[in-house]
Amino acid sequence: MYSFYDAIGRSLAERIGIDSVLQILDQVVFRAFFAVVLSFLFVVLLAPKVIATLVRLKIGDTGVTDAASLKDVATKKKNTPTMGGLLIVLAIGFATLMAADLGNFYVLLGFVVMIWLAGLGAVDDYFKLTAATRGTGSRQGLYGWEKLVFQFGLGLLVCWFVYTHGDTNKGQDMAHVISFPMQKTYRTVLGDPSESLYYLPRFAFVIIGMLMISGLSNAVNITDGMDGLASGVTSAVALGLLVLALIAGKDTWAYYLLVPHVPGTGELAVIAGAMAGACLGFLWFNCSPADVFMGDTGSLALGGLIGYIAVVMRQEILVLFMCGIFLIEIGSVIAQVAYFRLTGGKRIFRCAPYHHHLHQGGWPEQRVVARAWIVAVLMVVLSLALVKVR
Repeated sequence: MYSFYDAIGRSLAERIGIDSVLQILDQVVFRAFFAVVLSFLFVVLLAPKVIATLVRLKIGDTGVTDAASLKDVATKKKNTPTMGGLLIVLAIGFATLMAADLGNFYVLLGFVVMIWLAGLGAVDDYFKLTAATRGTGSRQGLYGWEKLVFQFGLGLLVCWFVYTHGDTNKGQDMAHVISFPMQKTYRTVLGDPSESLYYLPRFAFVIIGMLMISGLSNAVNITDGMDGLASGVTSAVALGLLVLALIAGKDTWAYYLLVPHVPGTGELAVIAGAMAGACLGFLWFNCSPADVFMGDTGSLALGGLIGYIAVVMRQEILVLFMCGIFLIEIGSVIAQVAYFRLTGGKRIFRCAPYHHHLHQGGWPEQRVVARAWIVAVLMVVLSLALVKVR
């Protein structure tokens, strides 16, 4: 294993007499929470300079919106620096490089997911930010189908390799099992697989994975519409993922709780921790009134990482429950668009996504955001409690 401890140098540590102290860095539990602190400090220390640079380069929100009812709100936030998601991505990358096992297959693939979607989001942000300078009629960002092509393409490649990597011990391997809430993966704490398990064929595994990665990527992107909303909710979900990844990666814990044990997934707790710390650090500057927005650069990458981690540790259903706020947000948009087209112009909500519906109903923005955080934390806690209910 190549860890932060190895990078420091075991021989040097032994010579100066701190080898026994640094051995704690070999423990994934410590490194996962260490990543929270590292990424948080990375964002907090660098954010002021990054925000100042974004202001100097005039990389600010355009204040443009397709919804007429939101024009006043959008105008007030015009010129607020955006593309701050780059800071989140860099913080996650830095903390992961420092604290994770870089020889772990799932960690390396996590980097691919994050960089791919951050790049896609950056292109989308670039089109939005330069629309005014590119002349009349220039489009605002990428088209929806263009995003989906790259998201589904990523999901196809990533999930194909994840399935292949887990295809080692046929009939006993938990890397392909579908995990339902309250279902016992093992008959006993000795790790004897239950006869009721269903192992996904490759095509089903890949389709589910593609939907998880692209769906949650877009869900977080849609949720990112109020100061601190997406960053706060993502922080709570990421901490929940940290716990689930630690359980899935440790055989004795997984056997005791009767959930799938997928070797190697414990290192994903480091990525989840880095994500939580980066989002908390970003929230320091993103809370109302926001000094910076994450933009699609951050939201697409964060959602994709959540979906990827869920797929690898075989807890899609439980993670979707954790992501209840994100599902409500994207669900409200899908329902609104579908109902509008089917009824010739009628609407279910005052405005979609749902946080704007509440805002236009008289809730102050800070109340909408704070209550979303509360609901998100409760759903994460309930999801973790369900792990024990088998």
